Amino acid sequence: MAEKTEIALNLQNVNAGYGDTQILNDISFAVKKGERLAIIGRNGVGKSTLLNTMMGLTDMHSGSVELFGNEIQNLPSHERARLGLGLVPQTRDIFASLSVEENLISGARNNGRIEQAFSLFPRLEERKKNGGGQLSGGEQQMLSIARTLMGEPRLVMLDEPLEGLAPVICDMLMDVFEKLASDGKHTIVLVEQHAELAMEFSDRMLILDNGEIVFHDETSKVRENPSILERHVGLGIS
Repeated sequence: MAEKTEIALNLQNVNAGYGDTQILNDISFAVKKGERLAIIGRNGVGKSTLLNTMMGLTDMHSGSVELFGNEIQNLPSHERARLGLGLVPQTRDIFASLSVEENLISGARNNGRIEQAFSLFPRLEERKKNGGGQLSGGEQQMLSIARTLMGEPRLVMLDEPLEGLAPVICDMLMDVFEKLASDGKHTIVLVEQHAELAMEFSDRMLILDNGEIVFHDETSKVRENPSILERHVGLGIS
């Protein structure tokens, strides 16, 4: 008998938004343990709202969200984090007045993980006594990612992590995401505008348009049929 694949995340018929404003409409999809899912779409179609809904930062009007078999749609964000969900927000949300080291400690379950964070991001160790507000944009993004990892998430959601960063920093971050996805401990959900990078990284791709899923399948299907991106995102691929 084939081994049953564990489902890391499962959304069913989710309708959500902010207050009475509904942004997500009847969202249903699942992410397998260890999978790499890329979520793409035009600006303003609900990508960040989708991640925020999974993290408990929006108003869910109906539907269910399961994380590793646990229903979490009624849990506060810190309880979702305790169960293994981590979000690196588009806004980074580091503490500008705290040092790099203090930022990491503030997100830690286990202070011993600081050394692991520094091994992923040697530049942060070099700047560990500097305040968060003294870091460059790329260094702040490294800190935001490292701080989320200090909570020991099993499923990591990354919201536009490469936005506004130099190509050399983007390459370095993608190398880190590759390490996380390959270590057998992390499932990755990546929201990214760089469609080519998203396709290179992901196993499956989900495209949002006007708060609805218009495509969800293996990434190879997009590569084989570029009209999918052209139709839903207005992008071609090389």
